Amino acid sequence: MVFMGDRATLLETGRFVQTRSDEDADTADAETEARHRHAADRGDAESMSVLGALLLRRGDLDGAEPYLRGATAEGDRAAANNLGVLLHQRGYADEAAGWWRIAAVAGSAAAAHALGRHYRERGDEPAAEYWLRQSAEQGHALGAYALADLLEHRSDVGAERWLRAAAEQGHREAAYRLARLLDGRTDDETAGDGPGDIAVAETPEAEGATDEAEPWYRQAAARGHRRAALHLGAILEKRGELKEAGRWYLTSAKDGEAKAACALGFLLRDAGDEESAAVWWLRAAQDGDGNAANALGALHAARGEQQTAERWYRAAMTAGDVNGAYNLGLLCAAQNRTAQAEQWYRRAAYSGHREAANALAILLLQAGDPTGAEPWFSKAAEAGSVDAAFNLGILYAGRDDDRTALKWYERAAAAGHTDAALQVGIALLRDGEEQAAERHLRCAAGGGSAEAAFRLATVLDARQPPPGPPALGEPMGEKTECEEWYERAAQQGHRRAQVRVGMLAAARGDLEAAARWYGEAAEAGSRNGAFNLGLLLAREGREREAALWWSRAAHAGHGRAALRLALLAARHGELSEGQRWCARAVELGPAEVAERAARLREALHQELTA
Repeated sequence: MVFMGDRATLLETGRFVQTRSDEDADTADAETEARHRHAADRGDAESMSVLGALLLRRGDLDGAEPYLRGATAEGDRAAANNLGVLLHQRGYADEAAGWWRIAAVAGSAAAAHALGRHYRERGDEPAAEYWLRQSAEQGHALGAYALADLLEHRSDVGAERWLRAAAEQGHREAAYRLARLLDGRTDDETAGDGPGDIAVAETPEAEGATDEAEPWYRQAAARGHRRAALHLGAILEKRGELKEAGRWYLTSAKDGEAKAACALGFLLRDAGDEESAAVWWLRAAQDGDGNAANALGALHAARGEQQTAERWYRAAMTAGDVNGAYNLGLLCAAQNRTAQAEQWYRRAAYSGHREAANALAILLLQAGDPTGAEPWFSKAAEAGSVDAAFNLGILYAGRDDDRTALKWYERAAAAGHTDAALQVGIALLRDGEEQAAERHLRCAAGGGSAEAAFRLATVLDARQPPPGPPALGEPMGEKTECEEWYERAAQQGHRRAQVRVGMLAAARGDLEAAARWYGEAAEAGSRNGAFNLGLLLAREGREREAALWWSRAAHAGHGRAALRLALLAARHGELSEGQRWCARAVELGPAEVAERAARLREALHQELTA
């Protein structure tokens, strides 16, 4: 119980500003005490009250009690309040409450606060609320805070008003709790899935609440509240003010807040100072922070120090962080210790770790157990794992259950999964729903899918009128949107897109670009790219080079390339070579090519036997 008083300055806050030296202060205190003792011994009630408070603060209960009782007998309410404090310290709670009641009725806000606390400790909440309200309404910061605590315990909306009242008077815990209330989260709320992160507002509405909460976090942090400093650091970090965020994390970490030490470690790592990050992670991990232990594990794993990494992952698990078990599973899987990986994945999955459930399902699927994998995929997907939802789509597609597969693909696509959006787009195109397909293909292409960019380009391409041949001297036309999407896919190595970009460039008369794209496709193994590059070279009179590319295309199964080689051989008088390529063209097709190749082969045969 803190000391209280009206006219006597007591240990209400625990902070005293001293501008004099300790020796001077001691001399002045001794003189003040001597003066009040002299007056008190002569029966002065005010001096008895002050002297009793001084002795009480010093811990001299036996010396303080007679003076406090004497002042109380003279009607001094501060003495009555402090006598209650003294009796409470001696274990006479009921007698203390009696003196607090006397002081509170006489108008002592501090006594009303103490009496309210007394009743709350005994479970009498109505009486506690009455006296705490009396204290709070007189402007007593501790009374306002205690009343807010009682109301918040009962989920009463009036708690915010009194927290604010106490905070405005400089009560740091009230400022912190007001900030938490405005943030809409509880004090023990920790990070989500990201290692070392402190939960920070994501929605615009929540961001507004955070903006309102920030000054209260700042006030509490400035008064030494380490968790307020932690949350203030998180807000500043999210806003990109990393230097100031780091200062608050450092302040909180030095005061012993493990989460702040962990967050500071991540900030330092992102700044490229891995060694300093490890120092703070070590400090946080030794204080029982599972995120920090996981971070140390990942750091050592990246360095190839597998045993040390495993030790820290186990420490994270011991600290109650389920990510420790998941990371152990990843570590074992990377070392091909499949049985151990499955064991750790299962442990994490049974604890509700959705990505562990997904990883376990993949492991079972790779082991040839799709039946065992399915429920784990389902559990992970229902818990919000986007990858698991996509994997379920693949699982059902493999069973030819396209309807159920599409349902899971759509779920994953709605959460931003690029490959899922592509699969939905393909399914919608197959069903003739071009507009809806285009929307999903745009999402997937925007997410970096080369295949989606190519398919989107083909959809847009089909809507355009066929281009006419470029007129002589006419400037090259602007690239269309579909060509831009083809080009994006081509730049990501999509061979069909590279061929199509080459064709569009050739149609615009940009033969240099066409040759470059055909060449890239051909080098990547595209037979159409090799064939088209051969055509381009042949038009330039470079038949020898063209033949090399046609030969590559024909060996890869391109019938038109084989026919071109046959015609080239016939023109050069190489009749047997021409017959050989004709036979290859007939074999490869398509029908039109096979028919032309057959006629040419017959003509070459007649020429040879003439």
